[in-house]
Order: sequence, then structure tokens, then C-alpha cells
Amino acid sequence: MVTQMKTLDDYKNAYKASVENPEQFWADQADKFVWKKRWDKVLKWDFKGPDVRWFDGGKLNITENCLDRHVEVRGDKTALIWVGNEPDAPNKTYTYKELFLKVNKFANALKAQGVKKGDRVVFYMPMIPELMIGMLACARIGAIHSIVFAGFSAQSLADRIIDAEAKVVICSDYNRRGAKNIPVKTVVDEALALGCKTIEKVIVYKSTGGDMVWNPDMDVDYCKIMDGVAEFCEPEAMESEDPLFILYTSGSTGKPKGVVHTTAGYMVFAAYTFKNVFQYQENDIYWCTADIGWVTGHSYIVYGPLLEGATTMMFEGVPSYPDAGRFWDIIEKNKVTQFYTAPTAIRALMAEGDEFVEKYDLSSLKVLGTVGEPINEEAWMWYFEKVGKRAKPIVDTWWQTETGGILITPLPLITDMRPTFASYPLPGVQPILVDPAGNLITENGVEGLLCIKFPWPGILRTTWGDHVRCRQTYFSAFPDLYFTGDGARRDEDGRYRIIGRVDDVLNVSGHRIGTAEVENAINMAPGVVESAVVGFPHDIKGQGIYAFVIAQGSVDNIDELKKSIINSVRVEIGPIAKPDIIQIVPGLPKTRSGKIMRRILRKIASGDMSNIGDISTLLNPEVVEEIKKNAPTL
Repeated sequence: MVTQMKTLDDYKNAYKASVENPEQFWADQADKFVWKKRWDKVLKWDFKGPDVRWFDGGKLNITENCLDRHVEVRGDKTALIWVGNEPDAPNKTYTYKELFLKVNKFANALKAQGVKKGDRVVFYMPMIPELMIGMLACARIGAIHSIVFAGFSAQSLADRIIDAEAKVVICSDYNRRGAKNIPVKTVVDEALALGCKTIEKVIVYKSTGGDMVWNPDMDVDYCKIMDGVAEFCEPEAMESEDPLFILYTSGSTGKPKGVVHTTAGYMVFAAYTFKNVFQYQENDIYWCTADIGWVTGHSYIVYGPLLEGATTMMFEGVPSYPDAGRFWDIIEKNKVTQFYTAPTAIRALMAEGDEFVEKYDLSSLKVLGTVGEPINEEAWMWYFEKVGKRAKPIVDTWWQTETGGILITPLPLITDMRPTFASYPLPGVQPILVDPAGNLITENGVEGLLCIKFPWPGILRTTWGDHVRCRQTYFSAFPDLYFTGDGARRDEDGRYRIIGRVDDVLNVSGHRIGTAEVENAINMAPGVVESAVVGFPHDIKGQGIYAFVIAQGSVDNIDELKKSIINSVRVEIGPIAKPDIIQIVPGLPKTRSGKIMRRILRKIASGDMSNIGDISTLLNPEVVEEIKKNAPTL
């Protein structure tokens, strides 16, 4: 088990040690795990490449540390509590020994299907235990898992399968989500028809037993391949820097990036951050509400908790089904101690009224957390007062898919809290602010661009199949720095507040969505000439999507055009990316070189018509007044 800080002095001492002698600090944490071969060197790094290597020369298997080492000492302890979509359905629980056996069996089943070390396996599944079992089984045999959120469209799924050159897809038949029963297998079939030539098998878990098309040449029944399989699979010896998983994230260009995390550094960082940020104790019941299709689910539903021998929860449903009390009902029934969710969910539940939270006993809670986007003060205060009863600390965590784990956060009952501030860097994390020219900003009470000047063990290593893109995206803006893409404010006491993205990436309900992706999808709709997408403040989502669209000729039926645009976005990306507002415009404000002036569109989208700024350099300044005049009232 990694070291747990308990006091403010512990934090200050750990942070000092991690900066002054980072190799020794992280070696001390890594020593607590099972290694097949100890490393030769703790850290080699160069941000120019980038080339970052942690625990180089070491050999290990992450599942031995998640499962095998716990079986003897806590084999009968509950590892996983699964809460189904329907509120009256009993939970499924798995002890560490039961989870160990399931993972080993499925690892052997995968091997029997021809999956081997280095192969890529794509998951497109709802939040059911078989998803966790499957990803751990991949790690057991050295296959690289790539989990795609089961709300993405067939085109988005196909793009990821093709980029990863995946060998196998693992899916369910359907996805129960609130009152909906979503045909997951149908989406996979549609994706495979879009040119996924590397797929050899589709392993299907019949979650609901609903009707579906079955291709006997490719489709394989999950339960049948588990029959009669041995209950032990020898864990593959993985090099420290062997890839563990690929997770696709939106960028400022249309093509998603396959962020690669490797085995040893990610393992050490996920465990250390989980134990310290949530102050987990042996008998706690920890619940993160994220979907495992996002990095939060990887690090803080699966790997972090299991590495520390925790009891982790997994929820199939949504917070609003059957009513807005569902989260609080689950907390009461399961005596949840740590609760980690998104500001979007908090705002949505806050809007439903206090009565849904006030009727439940939430006294088991010890720590509240937020993730995915900066939380606004009103939502923070509601969470603190109504859920935490003004007694439970909130950890407002900041991190990214690329960072592997939490970088900046308060520590519960150790450091102070300030609403809307992610606050302080964790040990091993060295944030700085720079101005647009890359000059270091040393004083406090300032805003700047957030960079990290030294590697931490969870940092991404590359983008799959395109290392140049990794360098250009994260390491080219400022020499020898990792640029987060976020702006931040540092207050007089050194706390950090994340202001938001400075590139063309939106943060909608905690999901990063590239404006270029959405524009490409809109432009595919019949009758669309060109579009520009920006974010605007949204009471529930944090950021909504505002689309300015130029139509072809005169439009007879604007409602039909808007429906066509929304449908195109659903098909190309998925429902999470559909625009909240679509404004048909005669043109877009452009410079003489043809660049769209998004600054102006952001002002209009936010309702700030009085301060558009200088438009004299535009090729078509007259179009701004037309857009302003016809903008909907927010």
C-alpha cells in the first residue's frame, strides 16, 4: 500500500521531498508493489521528444497488484459492488477472490480466441461488471484495452477501432440506461460496416437477452467461451513502459487522439492519488459515478481502488432515474463513505429541488469529490450544504485524460478549501503559470497558461501511432514544458483555479469535445455550407454548444434543417455532442485571410452584445450586426 498523508505537515514534507528528490520519492511508493523484476532506473525524461520513462527496466503485471496480492489477506473482502439500473434490483457483489477468478477465466477465454500480448481490444459496453472484468483480463495477458464510451456513434466507434487497429471488440447486446434500452450490438455492427478491417471477433455479453443480429462467422457468446475455462491465468510479464491502455480524447482538430498510458508509472500514480485524495480507509465504501469509458472510470473506479484493496462501486444507471433522489438513495443503502461525481450531475440535481436529497440519510459520507470540469460556486455551496451538511470536505479535483490521475486538489481535512479552486498540487506535481510568450509568472494573484515543468508517473507517453502529434499538442507550445491547454488563476495563497480551455475544445458535462469534430458533423448535413461552433455558459452542462450555420440558399423550413443538423451530429459523434442552440446566419465573421473570428462568436453566444470589440479588420464586418440582430435571447 502506498503512503498516506494524514496532516498538513505530512503534505508539506511529502511535497518538498517529491520536488527535491523525485526519484527517491516515487521509488518509495513503487517499492510497495509486487515486481517480477525491479527497475534499473526510476526516471529518464526529455520533454523535447517527448521521451519519459518511469521505472525503466522493471517488469510487473498490474493485475497481480490489483488482485493476486489481495487474495490472501483480504480475499473475502468485497472488491466490487455493482448497482443496476433498476432501483429494486439487488446489488451484485464480488469479493477479491471472486473477481480474481473471473478475471483469470476471461483472460484464458481471450487467449483461446487468439488475443495475445500487444493486441488491441476495444470495449463498447455499458457499466456492467463484465466491463471491469474484461479490461483487467486484457491487462492480465498484456493486451492493450481501449474503452469507448457506449454513447458514441457507430462512426466514432469505427474511427477508434481503425486508428487502434484493434483485433477484437467486446460489447453487450443492449445498454439499460434509465428508461431506455439502447441497442449496443447494433451500433457495433454498423461500425464494423464502416471499414474496420482488422477486427477478427466480436465477443458479445447478453446483458438483457434482447433480439439482435448474429453473425456466426464473427460473433462469439461471452458466456459460452467462459464455460469450462481454467480459473488461473499466468500473468504476463510486462515491461514498465509497455502500453496498458489507449483512451481517445477530443482535440482541436477533427480526429480524436489515442492517449497512451503505460504500466508501471500509471499504476503507482493511480494508487497514490486514490489513497491520498480520498483518504481511503480499509472498511470504507467508495463510489465514483463516472463511466469507465472515460479516464475517471479507469483510474478511480478500477485501477486506483483495486490497487489499494478498496471496495469500489459501479453504477449502471443515471442520477435522474427513477427520480432525482437516486444517487442519495444509493449512498444511504450502501453506506457510501467517499462520493466522486461531476459538477454537471450536481447542477442537474440541484435544479430538481432540495427535497430529493433531504429525505435521505447521508451521514456515512466522509469525503465529497468533483471531477471533469471546474465547479461553479453556487453548485459547490449546494453540494457542501445539502449533501455534506457543511461538515464534509469537498475535493475539487483537476486533471486530464493525458495526466492519468489527479494533479491539483484539496486534501480532505488536511488542506483548506476555497469554492471553485482546485487548490494545491499533489506531491510530485510541479505546476507553473506562463504568459503567451512562455515567460514564467512568479507572483501570485495572477492569471496565466497552466503548464507542468517536471514529469509525474502518470503522464501520457505518446498518442497512438502518431508521436509527432503528441509532441505538437502537448510539448511544442513552450520549450521543456507540458502545456495543459488550460488557463488558470493563482490566488494570493498559491491556490489554483482552472479557468478553462484556451484551444478550440469544449467541456460539455465534463466531456471534452473538439469544435472541429462538431463542425465536420454539422457540415455533413444536407443544405449546410459552413458552420462554426463555440461554447456558451450553460446552467447544467457548464458549457453548451452554440452552432452558427450558413445554409445553402433560402431555407423553407428552418426546423427541419435544425433536425437534420442534430441528426448528423448524433450519427457522426453521438448525442453528447448535439448543439444546444443552432442559429442560421448569412455569413461568419472572417479575417481577410479567411480565419473565423471565434472571439466575436463567443461574445454573441454568451449574450454579451455590447462588447464585441474591434471588427474593422474583418473581411465582412456587416455580418456581425446581422448575427447579433437574429441571435436568440438566452
